[in-house]
Order: sequence, then structure tokens, then C-alpha cells
Amino acid sequence: MFTNLNTFLQRWIAILTPLSLVIGVVFHQVGEQLLFIVSWLFAFMTFVGSLGMNIKEVHMVRKYPAVVLVSIAFLHIVMPAWAYFLSTVFFDDHLLTVGFVLAVAIPTGVTSVIWVTISKGNLPLCLSIILIDTLLAPIILPVILHIVVGERVSIDSMSLILNLLWMIVLPTIAGITLNELSKGSVQKKWGPRLAPFSKLSLFAIVAINGSAVAPYVQKISFELVGIIALVLFIALTGYATALWIAHVLWRDPVIATTFMFVGGMRNIATGVVIATTFFPPKVAMPVVFGMLFQQVLASIFNKVGNRYGRRHFKINEEI
Repeated sequence: MFTNLNTFLQRWIAILTPLSLVIGVVFHQVGEQLLFIVSWLFAFMTFVGSLGMNIKEVHMVRKYPAVVLVSIAFLHIVMPAWAYFLSTVFFDDHLLTVGFVLAVAIPTGVTSVIWVTISKGNLPLCLSIILIDTLLAPIILPVILHIVVGERVSIDSMSLILNLLWMIVLPTIAGITLNELSKGSVQKKWGPRLAPFSKLSLFAIVAINGSAVAPYVQKISFELVGIIALVLFIALTGYATALWIAHVLWRDPVIATTFMFVGGMRNIATGVVIATTFFPPKVAMPVVFGMLFQQVLASIFNKVGNRYGRRHFKINEEI
């Protein structure tokens, strides 16, 4: 039953996620009363996602140090700089600039594991990048936000760090520890049972935090359409640029597809929680709208990655 439910939720996640946002906006009065459980839901999601990780994943850093380092640089230097540039060009609103930067500066998405598996990428490498990027989040993210925010928007950096530790680092360590102590049996036994509840938690987080942006999305405006369009463009260029960089540096389709999904996807639920907790509601808009496109674009670029791989192998055979 749990497996069937998880399969159903995974199959329709690209539709259920934006639907959850719509529900949150429509019933924003209810969502405003449930904001206190969002951090708990996210910590649970992180814990479930970490049950499949182990210490051995870190060893992939020794085998592919350049891939890991370039991934971190792409996620937290290249894309935030790109988002900052575009948002300042198209919007004269510092809160939106913070939102766009936050949307791409958050850690890479755990769901990239699914797409790397589907595309037959390097799963251990993907897991190692996710683990390292997740553990570095309390250090990297506050620094990026401090640079971007400046003095125009106040932010409690210590509270942000503690929040990231509670939502990401501690659940990750707990999941890895249980997996190691049980020698992988905890993942086999409880992973399938908890997976659907993890996805339901994601939908709940989106819906609850949708209440925060309700005042801005209930009326269609040129600014709203522009924000959504720029979110889509940044996400598109993120996937495309990641694939291009991987092709130029390594010319290995397995590494390229892995890098593409790690570089293109984000743990958006983290950004939503941070945006609604530490910033004015408007900051959350670019972050929340990122949920509308992430899974759809992942599906599209999975096909792009497959075509790239077939072309690569064809060229090698001709050579």
C-alpha cells in the first residue's frame, strides 16, 4: 500500500506541487495557523531522505574532487550571481532580488537522486554532493544572504544558522547514523513506508507557506507574470548551463547528467521555510514559484540528457 501510494505521488508530483500552492493561497487563513509545524515537517523530510545515505558517499570526493568542487561553486557562486544580475536588471525591488538569489542559493534537491537514477547517472557521486552540500548549508547560505541583503533588510544570522542545523544537518546526521548502525536494513524496512509521508509533508509545506504569498498572487499583475517568467528562465538556464559546463570539463555523459540534475534542482522547501521565517512575504514569491517548474523541467532535461548521451556514444563509435 505504501509503495503504491508513493508511486502515485511521485508520478503526479509535478501537478500535485503547484496544486498544493493553489490550495494554500485559496485557504490562506488556515495555512497561517499552521506555520509553526513547517520546520518539523521539513526536518522529517530531511530525515527520511537521509536514511539512504552512508559515510561511504563521502569517499566519492576522493574519486571526483573536481566534480564536487565545481558543483558547489556552480550552486552557490555562479547561479546566485546570475540570479542577482537578472533580478536587478528586470526588477527594481530589493526584496525580489533577495528572493531570486535565495531560490538558487539553497542546497541542491534530494529529489535529484530520482532523476539521476532514471537517467543512469552516477548515483554515489550524486549522493555525495547532496550530503556535502547539505552539511555546508549552515555556513554557505548565511554568507550569501548577508552579502545580498546588505543593510536594507535585517536578518538574524544566528537564528538562520540554528534553523538550518535543525531542519537539515541534525536530521541528516540522524538518518546516516541509523543507516550505518543498521547496516542498511533501516532504509529497506522503513524507507518505503516513510517515503509517501515525506512527499505528503512536501505538499503540506507548499500549501502552508502558500498563505504567506497569498496577498501577492490573488491578483494577476504584470509584476507577477514577470516574476514567474524570470523564475522559469533562471531554472531553464540552470539546467542548460550545468549540462554545458559538464560537457566542456569532462565530456562524460554519466558525469554530465549527474552534474546537470545536481546543478539544476534545488531543495526549494528549504528556501520557502527560510523566506517565510526570516524575510518579508514578498521574498518568498520567487522561491515558491520555483516549485511550479522544477519537476517538469527535470523531466524535459532527462530527455535532453539521454539525447546527449546517445550522441556522445555515437561519436565515440565513429572515432
